[in-house]
Amino acid sequence: MPSFVRPDKCDGCKALDKTACQFICPNDLMALNTDTMKAYNQEPHQCWECYCCVKICPQGAIDVRGYADFVPMGASVVPLRSTDSIMWTVKFRNGSVKRFKFPIRTTPEGEADPSGGWSTEPSLDDHVLATEPDSLGTADVWTQ
Repeated sequence: MPSFVRPDKCDGCKALDKTACQFICPNDLMALNTDTMKAYNQEPHQCWECYCCVKICPQGAIDVRGYADFVPMGASVVPLRSTDSIMWTVKFRNGSVKRFKFPIRTTPEGEADPSGGWSTEPSLDDHVLATEPDSLGTADVWTQ
């Protein structure tokens, strides 16, 4: 379900340089139209569907297009962002509605541990990481 920007909600993050969605998109698909100061997905067919742009948009201006097999005619999938979570509202053709809520992030922005939380550098000789000791040449590590 590729993302798209709703121009009526987008304020371009009042950008001088980059919008939040441009900053976060791992595939560099989001762009800013400097004439209208609105963001847009320049290649929706290349969207990885990670929804980082949906999650970060402060205006809630980014929506997703549903695929016909998942969201048939008359149905919709709408993301709603809050400060700490994103709620997906799925409306089915028969009128029933389901909502799913997920946290946006598990750590405050800018406070992620670059080491990944490892107290020491992991080693391939460690039995926790090595899944094929024979191919890694570490079979004798566990037999000692």
